[in-house]
Amino acid sequence: MKIIAGTARGMNLVTPQGRHTRPTTGRIKETLFNIIQADVPGSRFLDLYSGSGSIAIEALSRGAKEAVLVDNNKEALSCINTNLKKTRFNDRAQVMPLEVLHALRKLTGRGEAFGIIFMDPPYGRGFEKAAAMFLLGSNLVESGTLVIIETAIDEDISYMEAFPCSIWKVKEYKTNKHIFLRV
Repeated sequence: MKIIAGTARGMNLVTPQGRHTRPTTGRIKETLFNIIQADVPGSRFLDLYSGSGSIAIEALSRGAKEAVLVDNNKEALSCINTNLKKTRFNDRAQVMPLEVLHALRKLTGRGEAFGIIFMDPPYGRGFEKAAAMFLLGSNLVESGTLVIIETAIDEDISYMEAFPCSIWKVKEYKTNKHIFLRV
């Protein structure tokens, strides 16, 4: 897996082995960043269920001011830290080795909103609904915040219509989709 664009363009990243993570393919990552490219420079980026950290690191490479990466899997955390050192983004990134809702509660106490929040939880377990509901009722979002949720292609997202924000876009791929919510 490589960084596609920006200051770390072309650098290879390590990814966790096994079935606990699904690294986002280069093509999907490129499409994602083409869609959000205007929002990234200067943003505070929150990456939930970070895996290898490749999404947040791509955002940092493309000019995000800072990133917070959240994951509680030991192998994923090792990959994240290795990738941050390799790309030299340690000074602009914070790794939170916590379960996502616990991390969100801690971040809420700091009172700093994020411009972009990306989450790619394990599919089919309802984690994205719980995290999104928490986020949308917290001070971690503000007017204009972009929340991106990755789910399985067949995941029912009708409950999102009741969220206090708009579904800006849904981008479907072969096996998954990104839902873009604009606060």
